[in-house]
Amino acid sequence: MTALEGVKVICVGQFYFAPYCTMLMARLGADVIKVEAPQGDPYRRLPTVDDDGYPIQFRFLNSGKRNIRLDLTQPAGADVLRDLVKGADVLVQNLSPGAMDRFGLGYDELSAINPRLIMASGTGFGSFGPYAGESAMDLTIQARSAIMSTTGFADGAPVRTGPSIVDFVAGTHMVAGVLAALYQRTHTGRGQHVEVALQDAVVPSLTSNIAGLLSKNTADFERTGNRHGAMAVAPYNAYPAADGWVTLLCPTEAHWQRLRGVMSYPAADDPRFATMPGRCEHMDDLDEVVGRWTLTRTKKDLTKLLGDLKVPCAPVVTLPELLEDPHVRERGVLRTVEDEQGSFMTLGSPLFLSDSPMVEPTRSGGLGEHTDQVLTDELGLTADDIAALRDTGAI
Repeated sequence: MTALEGVKVICVGQFYFAPYCTMLMARLGADVIKVEAPQGDPYRRLPTVDDDGYPIQFRFLNSGKRNIRLDLTQPAGADVLRDLVKGADVLVQNLSPGAMDRFGLGYDELSAINPRLIMASGTGFGSFGPYAGESAMDLTIQARSAIMSTTGFADGAPVRTGPSIVDFVAGTHMVAGVLAALYQRTHTGRGQHVEVALQDAVVPSLTSNIAGLLSKNTADFERTGNRHGAMAVAPYNAYPAADGWVTLLCPTEAHWQRLRGVMSYPAADDPRFATMPGRCEHMDDLDEVVGRWTLTRTKKDLTKLLGDLKVPCAPVVTLPELLEDPHVRERGVLRTVEDEQGSFMTLGSPLFLSDSPMVEPTRSGGLGEHTDQVLTDELGLTADDIAALRDTGAI
């Protein structure tokens, strides 16, 4: 059986945060019903589409879910969600702060309908604190959380991270919270409200940077480029290779001694580099020595040579290279799925359980594609009932 077999999840989510959380739950075997507003998830309307014209971001985050179209601003639409909640285990939402309460669908009301319900709410800043209630997106949280001020080079402008790291880190935290609540429910029989704030989820990732500040190691600047966030490890950087770039680091003295030996450069024997504090103090000169050596070899040669020596090293991979990476392909985090309509790429799962098979993703549906099916199967509505709801604009 799958890990979450029999668990029914309602996702009132959009963009990346809640949809990624519920995508992971779907891969673990949960039955996920995605509720969309009449106009649909905004990511259905992005111009980045696949060969078949389907929005790629939406497909990555929502394949394997059942899609229903529901207007929660309409009393009849809110009533449909309340009815669905009666048979649900989990509801995950990341609408604008306070939206669910305005619809009469806050945790207090929904838990009164189903005391076993676990409701997970994702917001930018949570339900309390000076910023509670402020809207937020990945970029604005990166700005507010010092991620941008610690990304890039000291003499440059603040830079956002390449990937939308905030939404995905927070989505993973939300999965952990939901699973913990499901486990606790096996003992108490009661659900609870799980709250995950984007800012809360990413602040711990700044541990090295904060350590550098508190120790006065990086008191004069925050952006350390490709160097260690606390400027406390050297060498630690991206270095030029004959055909691109590699990253390498020596977090211990043993690593440095192995690297120094294989470089066979007299300059590497400089007494200033004899200790970690000395290497950090003279980081510019050290990086010049290491970079001069790496430039004489290819990314593949450096990765093999240093890998054999157990010195942490990796090539800087481009996006096209990533899509063809044999390890990424075999692990299945990016999956090309074949079905009767052809093939499409989507996300697999980074979660592997030895006794719980992962559910293979299926093609994500159109807006409201499964509305009739869900209302019939879950609520027992007739065709006339569904037609009446459609006439009101609720679905």
